[in-house]
Amino acid sequence: MEKKKHADAAYEKWDRRNRNKGNTGYFENDSREESYLKGLKGRVQNNLSGFLRLMLTACIVMVQCAVVLYLPFLLQSKTVYFYFILEICSIIAIVTLVNKNQSPSFRIAWISIVTILPISGFVLYYLWGREGGKKKELDQHIMRQIAYGQQFLVQDEKVYSEYINNHPVAGRMVKYMKTEGFTLTAENEVRHYPMGEDAFEDIFRALERAQEFIFMDFFIVAEGALWDKIHEILVRKIAEGVEVKFLYDDFGAVIRTQKYFRQILEHEGMEVRIFNPVHKYTGELYMNYRSHHKILVVDGQVGFTGGFNLADEYANLVERFGVWKDTGVRIKGDAVWNLTVVFLQMWEASGNDKEHIDYLKYKRTSNVQGDTYCQVISDGPANNPKNPIESIYNQMITFSDKYLYIMTPYLVIEDYMKQSLIEASHRGVDVRLITPNIPDKKYAKLLTNYNYGSLLREGIRIYEYTPGFIHAKQILTENAAIVGTINMDYRSFYLHYENGVWMSGENIQSKVMEDFEETFAVSREVTYEEWQNRPRLWKIVQPLLNLFSTLF
Repeated sequence: MEKKKHADAAYEKWDRRNRNKGNTGYFENDSREESYLKGLKGRVQNNLSGFLRLMLTACIVMVQCAVVLYLPFLLQSKTVYFYFILEICSIIAIVTLVNKNQSPSFRIAWISIVTILPISGFVLYYLWGREGGKKKELDQHIMRQIAYGQQFLVQDEKVYSEYINNHPVAGRMVKYMKTEGFTLTAENEVRHYPMGEDAFEDIFRALERAQEFIFMDFFIVAEGALWDKIHEILVRKIAEGVEVKFLYDDFGAVIRTQKYFRQILEHEGMEVRIFNPVHKYTGELYMNYRSHHKILVVDGQVGFTGGFNLADEYANLVERFGVWKDTGVRIKGDAVWNLTVVFLQMWEASGNDKEHIDYLKYKRTSNVQGDTYCQVISDGPANNPKNPIESIYNQMITFSDKYLYIMTPYLVIEDYMKQSLIEASHRGVDVRLITPNIPDKKYAKLLTNYNYGSLLREGIRIYEYTPGFIHAKQILTENAAIVGTINMDYRSFYLHYENGVWMSGENIQSKVMEDFEETFAVSREVTYEEWQNRPRLWKIVQPLLNLFSTLF
């Protein structure tokens, strides 16, 4: 009740302050004549000090592993009683895991470790697999910030009722997402980008037109031609009085930015925060939990999200793994506020402020008359074992009736989701998946390929994007589409903070469909016979990798 009073009072304050502030219209001119990317020469720049910091962190973890693995040899000369006690502890750990409300893959991986290494496995599980300790404190801190931000997302009941009455099947997903705190907005104008370079052209335009504030949250930041251009615009905008908040993940930037990257940006006037520095919490492997968000909001009027990061390969300014395909969306309308809230939640989660940000300082009214319903979705490991994004993806599969198309760089999913895909195919749904032909990680390619088998056998069609690496994350049915940062793998569903946009509207769905059709045309379809005849070494290695897939 107290939270509701606080939210109502805050909204009243915001309404008085902003009722005369409408959409200024300065994002309406989308001339395609000027190209910001033309003439840019990409580069890959690595930072030795960042690499050394990662290596030092990895060494600390490896030393811990070595000490734990050596423990049985140390104890064998001591006493059988102590060994017996640890055996009992291992049995307790297995029983706990079997009854744990957690991903089946996670439980199988740790049960295997505890079984193979009766003493060391138990200690490793106690250190890194169980909940509690510092990890629990950090998760609670993040959930407090998320809970505070949620109160500023108020559902327009008229929009909600209208949609579920007119869309009974898609309305089931909307109902579920609403119960998870994701509000439905209407009349949004959405542009879909089939390639990262298309998105960055509009991102540059939006940044150039910024008048009040710029919010940026990205997983990977790499100094190069793309960053040089963005940085130049941001510095100029700061001089004009624009507020810039820049949040990035430490793991995604540590190698590809210079040593004093953050300090330089702060000296230039930016507010900068880093999510989960990799050198902290190595004792509990909290370094494994990353922010995979990609959000850019300008003046509360326009928002961008998708698979692209701030690195030259995402705009094909350098070649890495062939032609790099990514997708994204630009949103104008009420859904921009939802993206803003997700950013501010993670901004506060990445700091230790005693007082909360005035969220409503950044809320703007919208006069956009678009044709798309949007629900911005977000999730993360602090929310485990409750993972709404995984459930939303499974519902997209379950409620599909005509077609179900998925683009993902990785395919490492739970058995129940595989079964959902198979059932969709059995009831006549045209189920197709697109994955990369050229991988960015060899082990990910092996795991993805291993998961083809049962799907191909049951009639699901799988394509590999032949021009290169496909980093796009999107799913489409006749009911709706999702574009965002979410891979079809364990990391996205359980270990990363992710975001995306669930969208329903004839125009946006047709644009996403067009992208799928064009991508199918340049992709190679994989057959079940081909999968059966994969290299013998793959057949040996893949089951072992799959056993521990949740730990990668």
